Amino acid sequence: MTQDLIHDPKGGLPRLRAIMRALRDPATGCPWDIEQDFASIAPYTIEEAYEVADAIQRADWSDLTGELGDLLLQVVFHAQIAQDRDLFDFDDVANSIANKMVARHPHVFGNESRDKTSAQQTRDWETVKAAERATRAEAGALDGVALGLPALLRAVKLQKRAARVGFDWPETAQVLDKIAEEMTELVEAETSGDEDHTEEEFGDLLFVMANLARHMKIDPEAALRRANAKFTRRFERIESLLAEAGKTPTDSHLSEMDALWDQAKAEEKGETPAP
Repeated sequence: MTQDLIHDPKGGLPRLRAIMRALRDPATGCPWDIEQDFASIAPYTIEEAYEVADAIQRADWSDLTGELGDLLLQVVFHAQIAQDRDLFDFDDVANSIANKMVARHPHVFGNESRDKTSAQQTRDWETVKAAERATRAEAGALDGVALGLPALLRAVKLQKRAARVGFDWPETAQVLDKIAEEMTELVEAETSGDEDHTEEEFGDLLFVMANLARHMKIDPEAALRRANAKFTRRFERIESLLAEAGKTPTDSHLSEMDALWDQAKAEEKGETPAP
């Protein structure tokens, strides 16, 4: 019966869970899968989440199907590791999030009115989450912000938590002033030759840039992914233009590639490149 399910192309989630149980079987499973634990799998989980975001940004819905499957595999993998250790199982994971979603949406699953703006629902959501943190003895405003988050995302979450208790600049202009201050301190640190201090000041600048993104209601991760994509497109165009001349970037020089960059930029904007 299990083998029939494993080879059933329409088996859905039960099939995936059966496959993972077989892969983790101590006697007949895959040695690599058997050796894995939460810590060894965690980097793959993070990577798959970003690949989902990448497929969405590229509007590649066919690829998104596969990437969501890869991310789902990570959840199934972690749940199977937990079940093997008698910690919890997949149903516990599913029930945990289901219970949370019901509790956080009393206007849908309870007696509260649905006649609310999205802003009011967001405030109510934060109130419910604050109560949940209280039950976990998270007394500090910053308690519970995961250490394993990407640094830029964690910076935004820390700043949001601090803003809830009033520790925030009221105006974007004040954040911009702070960026100018941090830039000056970074230059001073770099001039001093103190590498540790320079790294510290660079981190301070990035932290304030994340705060600026929050004030401007910009997702800094999405903005940086967009910048990365733009850089990739334009550099690949440089390589293409050089190839037309029988050259590679290593055969070129900075001034030539800089001019080709300007050409690629103009082409993207539908402009005529400068002679």
